[in-house]
Amino acid sequence: MQKTIITFLLLIILTACATPTVVNIIGPNDNKLTCEELSKEIEIANKYANEAQEAKKMSSPHNIGAILFFLPGAGVTMKNVEEAVIAAKERALHLNRLKEKKGC
Repeated sequence: MQKTIITFLLLIILTACATPTVVNIIGPNDNKLTCEELSKEIEIANKYANEAQEAKKMSSPHNIGAILFFLPGAGVTMKNVEEAVIAAKERALHLNRLKEKKGC
């Protein structure tokens, strides 16, 4: 019974760590997208970058809880935030280049 409780608590702790989404910079069908679809994809990439920037704020409840209860988790989240921001910006840049090539 004790092993079950410990396993359950570990599962909760590991899944409670919210991290921003790190997008793929180049999608498999990016070259096939229309100008309108490229614009929508750029909006999505920018949305992910904004969400990652929000997760970076130390005043967010998640970050405060991570600092108080699981300090290494706060460090991992901050590292993941940087990766997510860079990936989202590079994705938007890649899609803008495709728009230019298509003459959008």
